[in-house]
Amino acid sequence: MGRNLMAYKGIKRVLALVSLGVLLQTIAIIFQAKWLAEAITSLFNGKSLTSQIETIGYFIVAFLARHLCSLLIKKILYKFGETTVTELRSALLQSIFKLGPRYTKREGTGHLVTFLIEGLGKLRDYLELFIPKLVAIGITPWLVLIYIWFYDHLSALILLITMPILIVFMILLGLAAQKKIDAQWASYRLLSNHFVDSLRGLRTLKFLGRSKEHGETIEKVSGQYRKSTMGTLRIAFLSTFALDLFTQLSIAIVAVMLGLRLIDGTLTLEPALLVLLLSPEYFLPIREVGNDYHATLDGKEAGEEILAVIKKGEEVTISGTAPHFTKESTITFQNVDIHHEGKEENTLHNLSFQIKGNQKVGIMGMSGAGKSTLIDALSGFLSINEGAVRIDGEDVQLTSGAWQEQTVYIPQHPFIFTGSIKENIRFYQPDASDEGVRLAIRQAGLGSMVARLPHRENEIIGEGGRTLSGGQAQRIALARAFLSEHSILLFDEPTAQLDVETEYDLKEVLLHLSQDKLMFFASHRLHWMKEMDVILVMEDGQIVEVGTHKELIEKNGAYKRLLKAQMGDAS
Repeated sequence: MGRNLMAYKGIKRVLALVSLGVLLQTIAIIFQAKWLAEAITSLFNGKSLTSQIETIGYFIVAFLARHLCSLLIKKILYKFGETTVTELRSALLQSIFKLGPRYTKREGTGHLVTFLIEGLGKLRDYLELFIPKLVAIGITPWLVLIYIWFYDHLSALILLITMPILIVFMILLGLAAQKKIDAQWASYRLLSNHFVDSLRGLRTLKFLGRSKEHGETIEKVSGQYRKSTMGTLRIAFLSTFALDLFTQLSIAIVAVMLGLRLIDGTLTLEPALLVLLLSPEYFLPIREVGNDYHATLDGKEAGEEILAVIKKGEEVTISGTAPHFTKESTITFQNVDIHHEGKEENTLHNLSFQIKGNQKVGIMGMSGAGKSTLIDALSGFLSINEGAVRIDGEDVQLTSGAWQEQTVYIPQHPFIFTGSIKENIRFYQPDASDEGVRLAIRQAGLGSMVARLPHRENEIIGEGGRTLSGGQAQRIALARAFLSEHSILLFDEPTAQLDVETEYDLKEVLLHLSQDKLMFFASHRLHWMKEMDVILVMEDGQIVEVGTHKELIEKNGAYKRLLKAQMGDAS
């Protein structure tokens, strides 16, 4: 049983209902065997068929009751699996959004897409197929064994001795299979990430003439996954064969002992036939677990990893207060430390600065200085470990929904959803009017492009739709910001991947957008800093200088060194 099985909502109630269903099913199995043995024995002893109609009728009722219980159990688990997967899909999406783009980039888009599409489907198979088998192992064999004991002690002892051997054998094979499935899951994760990345970059690879070479890479990655899958299948086939062999041998031993005692007259036909009919039922649950174990192992692994992601997302605080920021407000960072998961030292430490009103705040530094981490913290994607952030003296939790509802985050590569231009621009304001969307399009400088499209703002973009250039994608993101009416803008090097001409075209649009808003703009390009009201200069996760462009030039410190490094000029 998976260690996280009890974490699924409603599992206790489902286990109780399934246990009741399995109990009734086992009783039906026992009486089915009992009445069948009685009917066959009576016919063997020369009684007429008509005299056994009542007994045969009881047998048919027990047979139907058994399969009715099985049908009800499947129905219960189907509903549970459907409800659980729906809730987990929603919770997983919420956790991914809360964990932010840094987490998505680290885990891989393909891996997360695999979770949402295939992983949840495999988890559903696991819940529907494996739970009744696990419950049956705890009920059916032991009730059958107790019933057999009252008829034949020797057969019950044989069955009791062989069961632990089968269980130990299954554990050993399960451990071997676990190693294989871990390797297969890692290969599957690599393949899914590689596949999604390949689809995204296919046009570029073809344009650069590297598609054939990349095809060989895809074949190599697919080959690794194929080898891993075949290794897992070999163990699955071996375990199924061995399990069937041992159970059949055990039943054969019981049958031989029954036959010998029938011959010497120490046992009558009816109990012997009853024991022989119930012996396969005794081993049936463990055989079914063995057959379904490998088929549902992917689902168990997927479920545990999905729950881990959801738990990690729940650790990100979304509750808490955040006063509304206005043009008269003052935001203060006081001795703030931020510690990345998996790192021993703080990524950002002892950050202290104060910004009053709607200003353009530049965040300057070399790569690795901590610019993106500060933007991630302001966006609510990272939690603060030490220190405090305040607006007008009131504490702010940057991971709270109240804060995030005031911010617009625009990264280097804004995500374009598959949908119309209008739907993409309405990302922050789903209920915005068509006129509002058109105004945002004009403000972002997209008017001429949209006017040339056959369906104007209803043109489909994103995967499978019209392809956008980097500059056009950034303008879509800027149009979202124009439409949003949020008071705080957070930019993480939004023009780093653009050519100089496109960057300067966007500059005027972006500066227009930042009017009457608080803007934090992380960049290593110096021409942006001249437009900023305040510049935070970062080195090794610390703010080493604060001031305007002119003030920092006169200080002749870290900022001026960055100027010299990039331009060879301090003017």
